[in-house]
Amino acid sequence: MIVREYEKDGSTGHKVPLMLMGGIIAISLALTASVTLGFMPKQSVPAEARAAAGIKADAERTLRFFDEPDGTVRIEDGATGEVLARHGVGEGGFIRATVRSLVHQRRIRGQGAEVPFTLTRWENGGLTLFDPVTRRGVEVSSFGPDNRAVYADLLPDAEAAR
Repeated sequence: MIVREYEKDGSTGHKVPLMLMGGIIAISLALTASVTLGFMPKQSVPAEARAAAGIKADAERTLRFFDEPDGTVRIEDGATGEVLARHGVGEGGFIRATVRSLVHQRRIRGQGAEVPFTLTRWENGGLTLFDPVTRRGVEVSSFGPDNRAVYADLLPDAEAAR
């Protein structure tokens, strides 16, 4: 239909981009259908892959995150209230981003900050920041060694976490 509109105007140069866009859409739909119908394997869910492999938690700590009036993010141990780290304005961008995404999910559900998040180091070296309220988590290790190290430092025995 769109191609015919261009033909009426005498402009035929736009057919190729339209056909390419249609091809991309068709390929995307075919790939999606092939995964949905089981012709191609789905990507593994990290929690399911760990359970299937029998990987257990190596270290764990509950964490609470607070925004202070000056823009600093304060991180406390969820059990003891011990201040573990502070990230001033312009610092701790990865922590800010990951926590904001999880907090956003809590707000959507009308939940507050009563329940702390859980940071887990797995036997295979992976790190997960998990929200027990929304049952969502972030595989911190997937974001590279520098970002992983920021969270690894929050665990007890931080040297073993690196």
